[in-house]
Amino acid sequence: MLKSVVRAVGAAVRLSSAASSAARALPLSCPTLRSPGSATIRPFTRSLWMLKNNGASSGYRPKLLSSKVLNPSVSCGCGGLHTEGDKAFGEFLSDEIKEEKKIQKNKSLPKMSGGWELEMNGTEAKLTKQLSGEKITVTFNVNNSIPPNFEDEVEQGQQQKSPEDEPEIVSTPNFVIEVTKQGGKHSLVFDCHFPEDEGPGSFKLASQIFAIREVSFQPEGDSDWKETSYTLNTDSLDWALYDHMMDFLADRGVDNTFADELTELSTAIEHKEYIKFLEDLQSFVNCK
Repeated sequence: MLKSVVRAVGAAVRLSSAASSAARALPLSCPTLRSPGSATIRPFTRSLWMLKNNGASSGYRPKLLSSKVLNPSVSCGCGGLHTEGDKAFGEFLSDEIKEEKKIQKNKSLPKMSGGWELEMNGTEAKLTKQLSGEKITVTFNVNNSIPPNFEDEVEQGQQQKSPEDEPEIVSTPNFVIEVTKQGGKHSLVFDCHFPEDEGPGSFKLASQIFAIREVSFQPEGDSDWKETSYTLNTDSLDWALYDHMMDFLADRGVDNTFADELTELSTAIEHKEYIKFLEDLQSFVNCK
């Protein structure tokens, strides 16, 4: 009798656990859409042609959620899934790539004046030059370098602007400057950026394009910023000391002219990488 009771209780526990597991697994089969504010918003000007043409030439706009299962319509040797939606996606990307290449300003990367040598590693760019026993290195990455343009977002019911009236997309990356003296064990490192708004305590003047955020000494040749090294934040820095630091950089070729050329170079790199991403995405979708 006791064994029967134990078996009955065990069966009830297993049924309860199965129901609990099913409840826990339910959200996996019903994903929720991420809110627009939870992700980085690219400027809508990136796809101006789409606003003008209302999407790809096929006129197809797939729904985010659909109750109808799309069966594979194309077969190939890759063994992957191919749907009508994939076909429309590939056509859309083909049109997008053509339009982006039309507006591409620089087929080759622009040159930096001042004797800088460029070295590329994916989306990371490194500019170096030697100057009287010193080595100056400037490193930046074009990822997330285009600030969102919320003022020009198209609101519902608002008349769309023509491509000629849209602001130009400009890449303004953060960049790190390393100054290393010959035989030195440490580099003087400046963490710089292109500020959009200058609040109280900011040292960026109207005549300066970029600003210094932090300054530190780091081991020479070490790519990782060591948090154990003292870092000077310029938010509360004496203005005279900050001014001398800007002059120090200008004497080594990092001035407004350099900053202008860096944004031009970064914009060209970012656009080139964007087109390459679209081409890779098209090849992935089309299984080529």
